Amino acid sequence: MTDQEARTSGLDLHIGHIGRNVRASLMDAFREAIRTGRLAPGTRLPSSRVLATDLGLGRNTVVRVYSELINEGWLTGLHGSGTEVSQRAAELVGERARPRKPAARPQPVHDLRPGHPDLSSFPRDEWIRAVKRTVSIAPSDAFGYTDPHGRSELRDVIARYLARARGLRARADNVIVCSGAAEGLRLVAAALAGAGVTKVAVEEFGLHTQRDALLNAGIEAVPIPVDADGADVSVLDHAPHPGAVLLTPSHQFPMGGALRSDRRAAVVDWARRRGALIIEDDYDGEFRYDRSPVGALQGLDHDHVIYLGTASKSLAPGLRLGWLVVPDHVVGTIAAQKGETEETVGFVNQLAMTEFIESGAYDRHIRAMRVQYHRRRRQLVETISRHLPTAHVTGMSAGLHVLLEQPGRTGAELVRRAARQQLAIEPLDRFRHPGSTSDRDGAVIGFSAPSPSAWSGALDALVRTLR
Repeated sequence: MTDQEARTSGLDLHIGHIGRNVRASLMDAFREAIRTGRLAPGTRLPSSRVLATDLGLGRNTVVRVYSELINEGWLTGLHGSGTEVSQRAAELVGERARPRKPAARPQPVHDLRPGHPDLSSFPRDEWIRAVKRTVSIAPSDAFGYTDPHGRSELRDVIARYLARARGLRARADNVIVCSGAAEGLRLVAAALAGAGVTKVAVEEFGLHTQRDALLNAGIEAVPIPVDADGADVSVLDHAPHPGAVLLTPSHQFPMGGALRSDRRAAVVDWARRRGALIIEDDYDGEFRYDRSPVGALQGLDHDHVIYLGTASKSLAPGLRLGWLVVPDHVVGTIAAQKGETEETVGFVNQLAMTEFIESGAYDRHIRAMRVQYHRRRRQLVETISRHLPTAHVTGMSAGLHVLLEQPGRTGAELVRRAARQQLAIEPLDRFRHPGSTSDRDGAVIGFSAPSPSAWSGALDALVRTLR
């Protein structure tokens, strides 16, 4: 075998049906694969010897096919580099044969949408070290199907971390690893629906994806009011018998308040009296800047609170890492929603996260990002106050976003003005429950997404938007 054949012998190529006229049929198959985009310009092809063997044809037939397609301009033969699809092939296809692409929407230059962390600050070196350390010693069974609860090592570490950092009462047996907040809530909603729950109370401002998760499970999302002290849980006793309530008590999204202590006690008392569940989305729970973060609601009653956490904001959403901490009496039911072989989080990320927390790297990263995000929030508020005194920033000093209200301008108008500055922000209406009676309006401004080098440009674009 020649050096070229050795280099290309491992290439697989799907040709399709070859008719009685072998040479013409093979040429047509190549042309069709190039026309439809299956074989893109620059795609390396197997050697004539290898392709002939794969197709059960004579080598001379394949050599002739390659030669003729090169002459027609479909392929290119490069000395010492084999045969590949020609860069001119796109011209031969012609514009009329190409599928028409929809007009692409212009991408914003500046991103101040809420809920997007600074991905440029992901601790790559620490994470790579964690991956190398754990994969090198991983047991063989880690490469197979695992417990739908998640890897036992990660569940144990998460339980201990949450007890230490967020005040939870948890054991490894109560933890279910999931691919993020969306999957976690889907599992909970499916379990609630299976138990006969038809209504869940939700905050009148929140993520529509959460309401959709409930709706997809056949559960109605009933809105309850939100003010500066979080959700007004006093209305639960008068609500149409919800079987659960979904809250963001540490930092209400998107209004920005924390659930007041007396309301925390009241909602736990309601859950105990009704035999209901509280679903606690610990949104931005790690990022409190003016004092220590508020402890998780689950610490008040581990029998009636389902805790939902994620690494999406603290590390990166692309890791697809989240966790539920579930009361003993429903943990089996919720874990069963994943199925016996469903593995939504790869074992590499699970083991790496275990090492990342155990080594202290997770705490160090959160502390570093807390400093960076605190500085950005202060700069954002000071810039708005200095240049635009009529605009108001509300919400406590926490999280990764603020609510901005400007008299005389709706949130939708602010978003349109921002788009003209190539700036992405979100209107408050995007997070409003259809049944909300609140007249609050404005824009939700994130401050975490831009890289450090892009931060000042994003601030300048916001100032131009609001003037």
